[in-house]
Amino acid sequence: MKAKVVVMPKAAVLDPQGAAVREAMQHLGMREVKNVRIGKYLEIDLERDDADVEARLHKLCRDLLSNPVIEDYQLVKE
Repeated sequence: MKAKVVVMPKAAVLDPQGAAVREAMQHLGMREVKNVRIGKYLEIDLERDDADVEARLHKLCRDLLSNPVIEDYQLVKE
């Protein structure tokens, strides 16, 4: 089984790294770029899909992979 996790800053949180990338893109001729948000993408391979694996993955996302105060995450199992 594979789990995919996307962690992004919450919409209300400033993203200075994204702002710096946006400015660099505009400087390089991409003036139409209005906003850039920088996040994290993880692929997690699991040996098996136990009954409680999704709940444990959500706990892992909340406790280790994201900061729930300033970030949201999406978890997709395949």
